[in-house]
Parts: sequence; C-alpha cells; structure tokens
Amino acid sequence: MKSFIIAAMAAVAVAAPQYPLPETYGAPSPSFRAVSVDSVEVVPILRDDRVQDDNGRYNFEVETGNGISLSESGTPDGPEGAVVKSGQYAYTAPDGTVFELKYVADENGYQPESSLLPVAPTFPHPIPQFVMDQIAKAAEEDAALARAESAGVRSASAPSFSYGAPQ
Repeated sequence: MKSFIIAAMAAVAVAAPQYPLPETYGAPSPSFRAVSVDSVEVVPILRDDRVQDDNGRYNFEVETGNGISLSESGTPDGPEGAVVKSGQYAYTAPDGTVFELKYVADENGYQPESSLLPVAPTFPHPIPQFVMDQIAKAAEEDAALARAESAGVRSASAPSFSYGAPQ
C-alpha cells in the first residue's frame, strides 16, 4: 500500500506543469507573428524600453514596425499606495485612420482622452416624440386605474397589494 501511495505521488510530481522561474522572464522576443487569413506577417518590435524601480515606479515604451506605439508610466503615489498610471497609445485602423489615445488612471478612475472617442450629447437633449407619446399613454393608464379604484372596480390586469384568495 505504501509503495502505491509513493508511486502515485511520484506520478503527480512528474505530471505537474513546469513553469519558468521569475528570474527567467525577460523582454519579449524582437518580433511576433500576426496571423491573417491569407498569410503570416512578421511584425518587428522596433523599440522595447522597460524600467522598474525598487520603490514601485515603472515606465515602458514599445513601438512596432506596423505603427503601433505604447507608453505608460506608473507610481505608487495614490491613496493607500494605489498605483497611479498615465500613458498613451496609437495605431492605424484598417480604414487608415490614426487612432491616438492618452489616459490617466488614478483615484478618480480611468480617464481616456482622444478626439475619436464618442461624446455624450449635451443635456438636456431633445426627447423623441415616441418617448413623449409613451409617457402620455402611461399617465392615461394610471389615471384610468385610479378612477376605477375610486369607483370600487378592480381591474384584472392591476396588481394586488393585499394577501388573500384570488378573486
């Protein structure tokens, strides 16, 4: 029985996934493969600069051969040691539009800024007529229900707020 348990433990140990140690993590390879339906395109990494201090501050900048750029810096100066981040990224959309976005993430949340982001309409904005019609219809139904209840007539579709046998 003991040899069976030892053999089972050895099998589990051998079958366990082998993860690389944290010391072996490094910068990514100088290129990655972007797979498309028709072919495989190799996109070179033109720049990959990363700095991380012992006090928690960091900075990185990445630029690829197909026009993608990303930079970010962070510091643990937020409330209760939270990391405050700021950065920007840019890429060219399939239609040729260059998309650029700058952001800050701090105690006030994520705050993106770009000329291409959608903007909410100013308030008060005009209310469509179909919405106004629906509001009027609901008001008419509420008034009719109130008249019926004051006359002692209970509508079959009106909810009952009392307990008892169904009527």
